[in-house]
Amino acid sequence: MLPIRDHNPSHLTPHVTRALIAVNVAVFVWSHLILQGYARDLFEFTWAMIPLRLHFGVSLYTPVTAMFLHGGWLHIAGNMLFLWIFGDNVEARLGHRRYLAFYLTCGVIAALAEYLHDPLARYPVIGASGAIAGVLGAYLRLYPRARIDVFFFFVIFWKTFAIPAWIVLGVWIGLQIFDGVLSPGTGDGIAYWEHIGGFGAGFALALLLRGPRLAASPLPRVPRR
Repeated sequence: MLPIRDHNPSHLTPHVTRALIAVNVAVFVWSHLILQGYARDLFEFTWAMIPLRLHFGVSLYTPVTAMFLHGGWLHIAGNMLFLWIFGDNVEARLGHRRYLAFYLTCGVIAALAEYLHDPLARYPVIGASGAIAGVLGAYLRLYPRARIDVFFFFVIFWKTFAIPAWIVLGVWIGLQIFDGVLSPGTGDGIAYWEHIGGFGAGFALALLLRGPRLAASPLPRVPRR
C-alpha cells in the first residue's frame, strides 16, 4: 500500500517543502556518491543520532542533523515521496516560517522519543521519517477527509484507490504502534518510536500552530430596488 498523491490542492507554493527535499537529496548525493569508504562512515557517525551518546551528553546537535541523513535509495525515495504528497498542504495551513519550525521541532521530538525508548542503544538513528511523521500527524488533524490515491500491489494484482486520509494515515500510525510495541529495538532497521513520537507531536502541534481557515468568498450583495 503506497500513497502516490492527494486530491487536496494547495493555495500556497510550498517553498519550504521543496527546499527540505532539495537539502535531503543534496546531502544524500554527497554522502553516497561523493564520499567513499571511511570518509562516508565518519560522516554518518559524526552526524547520526546515537542514543548512547545523548545519554552521556555528547553530540547533542545530532537530533537535528540526523534528520537529513538517509541510508539508501529506497529510504530517501520513500521519505521524500511522503513529504511531497503531504507537506504542501500543511505548509499552506501553517505558513512558511511556522511550517519550518514545526518540521524541525517534530524531528527533534521524534528523535527524543526513540532515545527514551532505549537510552543506551548504540545503533545510529538517521532519516527524515520522524519529522515527516509529524507532517502526517498534522495532515490527519487538518485534512482528515482529503482523498489520497493509494497504489495497492499484491502478487500480480495492482490497482489505485482513492481513500480518505483518516483511513490511510490511521492505518499507517496503527502499524507503527503495533510494530513498535512488538519490536524490542530496531532489529528490522526501522525506528518505530521515532515515527510514533513525530506523529504525535505533529498532531498536537497542528492545534497550536495552524493558521486561520481560509474564509469563503463573500456572496455578492443584491442591490436594493
